[in-house]
Amino acid sequence: MRRDRVADDIYTFTSDLYAQATAGVILTSEGTIVIDTLPFPSETREMIAFIKKQGQGTVRYVINTHHHSDHTNGTFLFPEAEVIAHRRCRETLLKWGQQSLDEAKRETPSLAEVQLSLPSIVFEQDAHIHMGNRSLYLTALTGHTSNNIGVMVEGDKILFASDAMLPVPHIVWGDPQDSARSLRTIRALKPESVVQGHGQLLLRGELALEIESSLRYLQCIQERVQELVQKGAPESAVLNIDIEACGKSRVPLDGLVQYLHRENLVALYDQLRNKTKRRREGTRPV
Repeated sequence: MRRDRVADDIYTFTSDLYAQATAGVILTSEGTIVIDTLPFPSETREMIAFIKKQGQGTVRYVINTHHHSDHTNGTFLFPEAEVIAHRRCRETLLKWGQQSLDEAKRETPSLAEVQLSLPSIVFEQDAHIHMGNRSLYLTALTGHTSNNIGVMVEGDKILFASDAMLPVPHIVWGDPQDSARSLRTIRALKPESVVQGHGQLLLRGELALEIESSLRYLQCIQERVQELVQKGAPESAVLNIDIEACGKSRVPLDGLVQYLHRENLVALYDQLRNKTKRRREGTRPV
């Protein structure tokens, strides 16, 4: 696992075991704040060992940026902490979390010890945390999921954007319009740097270009898939839409972005086809 210092007493941890998932540690004079907890317990324990070595108190808060397991699996290893998340994150974990975890354990033995941990503090649109010398602003950044949030470290202006900011937007569980709005929100926040949910840190100089690229990508896949749906093309036809034709590289995350791109195309095809079918039938979704 890679560890990087992004500011005084602020660190990121990047998984070597799953899709370069990231987590954050913020050390303060009154304790530690953890942002996401990595996919595998072995990596979470490395993060915990680092925190203990710094000797700045226990972990007071764990912030889950959304419900996906690659960001929440290690939360159970912080039993002393209050867990903070969006209200819909808690609701989703209550409904589907245990079932998803049980399925993951059957497929991945190294997750056998993981226990479902539910947020104990929830909010709706935004929230603030003040601890020691740090102030954090938490805000909804939906689109990847309906419960994704970002965490801005005020003063340093470091934004932990989670999966609202990725090398390629991923909207299978969310909505492309919401994703675009969240990208514009990130731009309006004017962070000095952005910690993506997966992949490398983005600095201010490259952030504007990355956001514009992602906005164009979202527009491109919607237009290209809509055209195929209107022509009555089969679902398999969307897989011919090349990621680079929509302005994104196929290289980041060791090539995983190509898989995310294909998932986006199939999900959009299903959404747009169903919408077109309802319109033709003169019905509305219940």
